Amino acid sequence: MLLVAGLGTLSFAHAEKADATKPTNVEADQMQYDDVKQINTFVGNVVLTRGSILMKANKMVVTQDPSGYQFVVMYAAPGSLASFRQKRDGGPDQWIDGQAERIEYDDKNEIMKLFSKARMRRLETGKPTDEVNGEFISYDTRAEFFTVHNTAGGDSKPGAGRIKAVIQPRAATTTKAP
Repeated sequence: MLLVAGLGTLSFAHAEKADATKPTNVEADQMQYDDVKQINTFVGNVVLTRGSILMKANKMVVTQDPSGYQFVVMYAAPGSLASFRQKRDGGPDQWIDGQAERIEYDDKNEIMKLFSKARMRRLETGKPTDEVNGEFISYDTRAEFFTVHNTAGGDSKPGAGRIKAVIQPRAATTTKAP
C-alpha cells in the first residue's frame, strides 16, 4: 500500500467534513511520480481511500498545481467503468456515487466531470433517492448541482441520445395537532 502525501488536499464539498483530515491511501500495481511536473500516475487496479472517499479505476493521473490544488483523472479499463463513492454530510447514511469511462475532478473549483456511460446517484440508507445517466455529467460539489448532456463532449445535440433521470418521491413531513 502506498501513502501519497501529495494527495492530501483532495476533498469534496458537502461531503463528510472529516474526510479532509484523513490520510490519503492509494493502492495500485504500479506508480510513477514526476517531482518536477508534480504528476503521480497510478496504473492497475487503482484504489484510493480517504476517510469515506473510495475511488477505483484502471489508471489514475494526479497533477498538482503550484498552489497545491489537484486535478485527478481516472480512466476505466476497456469494457469497464471508473467509480467513486463518498459519504455526504447531512445525515447518518447519505452517500453520492458515480461511474463513467473517465472521471475528472478539479480540486480547486470542486467540479466532478464524468465522461461516457456516466451515472451518478444519491443514496440514503442504501437506497437511491436520485439518479442521472447520460454521456456527460458535470457535478458542482459546492452547490450540489448536476448538468447532464447527451454527448461526451459536454453539450447536447439533437439525435445524439437521451439522458435519463430518476427522482424518488420524498416523504412529506407533517405536523399533527395534539
